[in-house]
This record gives sequence, C-alpha cells and structure tokens, in this order.
Amino acid sequence: MSRIRWGILGPGGIASTFVADLVGAREQGVDLDVTAVGSRTLATAQKFADEFGIAHAHGSYEALVADDTVDAIYIATPHAFHRDQALLAIAAGKHVLIEKPITLNADEAREVYAAAEQAGVIALEAMWTRFLPQNRELRRILRSGAIGDLRLFTGTHAQKLPSDPDHRLNDPALGGGALLDLGVYPVAFALDVLGAPTSVSASGVLSDRGVDRSSGVVLSHDGGATSLIYSALDVALVNSARIDGTHGRIEIDDTFFAPSGFSVYAADGLLVTRYDADDDGLRGMQFQAFELARLVDEGWSDDAALTPAASIAVMETMDEVRRQLGVVYPGGR
Repeated sequence: MSRIRWGILGPGGIASTFVADLVGAREQGVDLDVTAVGSRTLATAQKFADEFGIAHAHGSYEALVADDTVDAIYIATPHAFHRDQALLAIAAGKHVLIEKPITLNADEAREVYAAAEQAGVIALEAMWTRFLPQNRELRRILRSGAIGDLRLFTGTHAQKLPSDPDHRLNDPALGGGALLDLGVYPVAFALDVLGAPTSVSASGVLSDRGVDRSSGVVLSHDGGATSLIYSALDVALVNSARIDGTHGRIEIDDTFFAPSGFSVYAADGLLVTRYDADDDGLRGMQFQAFELARLVDEGWSDDAALTPAASIAVMETMDEVRRQLGVVYPGGR
C-alpha cells in the first residue's frame, strides 16, 4: 500500500474522528500520516494541528492544497462546498477523499470524477460504511446465495439532531435536511445490495426553511426487489437494517452503518451464522484511507468497494427523492 500523506480540509468534528482513526491505525502498525490541515483561519487550523500533532497548519484551503508534503486531501466541510473544494484540490494534483454525500447532486459528482480522471488522480467518496470489514463479509455471504434471491432491503436512519434553524443541518444553503446527512446511509446501502433503482417513490415532511425533516422512500430494483428507507432528523429511532431473501434473511445490528455485527437466519428462522465486528477501539474510518491508497496503487476496477458510477447512482437517487419532496437548494442545486 502506498504511503499517503494526508491533508485535512475543514477541521471539524468528522475530521477529528477521521484523524483519530488514522492515528490509532498508525499506532497499530499501519503507515498513515497526517501532515497538514487547512481552515479558513490559521487559528482554527493551528488548534487542530496542536491537538493531533500535525506539522503544518494553513489559514486557507489554497495554501493547504499547495503544500508539497500532502498527497491526498480529506474534505470534511458541509456538502454544499464539496464540489468546489474537490476541484481546487484536484487542480493542485492531489487525490481527494470527499465526505458523503460526495456533492449536492449527481451533476456535481460527475464534474468531480471527470476532473479527477483528467488530472490522473483518485477521487473517492468517504462513504466509510462501504469499506468496513463487516460489509466485505456481508457482500461475500450475499454473493454465495446463502439467503437466496434478494427481495427486500429495509433501513432506517433517524436521529434527534439540533433544531436551531441556523444549524447546518437545517440550512438550505449548506445542503441541510435528513436525506443528505442521514438518509444517504440506507440509500447507499440499498444500492450496494440491490443495485440502482428502476423507480423511486418518496414522501416526507419539510421544515419551515424548506429542507426535509423526514422522508420515506420506496425503491424498486431489477428482479422485483424493493427497498424501504426512512430518515429523519427530529426523532431518535433504532438504526438497524435488514435484507430478506427467498431462503432467509440478514439482520444488521443497530447501528447498521457503523462497525457492528449481523446475524444470518434460514427461512425457518434458525440462526445460521453470526458475525461480530472486531473491537479495535477505532471508529472504522481508517478503512477508507486504506482504500484510497489501494486505488492509487492499482487503479479502478469493477469490483471496487465504491466506484464513481456507484456514487453517482446514489446521488441520482437522492436527486429524484429531493425532486419529489420539493427540496431545492439555492441556485437550483
């Protein structure tokens, strides 16, 4: 695996988790370096650098991407800024790992991937769930036919989040709403399991500011399979997932998108096998860094855990959900 030197763009909460996992993985013997951080102010960048022992702090994103001690940029800002910041880093010749959702819409995602291909660098969406060991094992079980033909995916992601109308989750200018922040997990999981949908049906409730407070989504897939997805930012629910097939089912523990276990049951309800995630003390975000390094070495292949086409399909699905809900971000985005 190539030694990738990381720069952090946007030193907020999710960036802290990512860097903590990279530091933890390094302590466990994996060579992962974070060499620089950039923010809109030098004071913020320096505080983050001091916390994690990062050598270089920059008071602008332009300075960060120009740093020659950095090979790849992790973009951890709100969704509305992902496209422009990714393009900035790509133009500087950096690989990019872009927090989910990769952009606000599918057109912007296509633009980012096209720019990366043109520049000869890797752009990868930081949909960290896709790269967890449990999901590699789950895909293997599904491919083996252990639960037969797949018929139904059910996934819920609902949390009680801040109600402040100026919070980023409630602000249309920052890509607010439950779908892009929470619903993206079960949508991406459904498409990973069943493929891109052939039809989308959505309904929901909008906030006073016009972002989705909650939504229910029904996806139809090739072969007659269905996905049922619910997301909300104003109520805390059990965030589990389930896959049903003709010969059995898989129940994924709460919280399904984080390191967790799952149980495989036969059609008669008997437990066939149980998978439990290793508890290494980390959140699991280091695996997406491993994947970017692998892609730098080997390039894209159809069996990659998350291809550009797969990320774009998720964005296309969420574009259609937003269209049906009536959620439009400033500038028609």
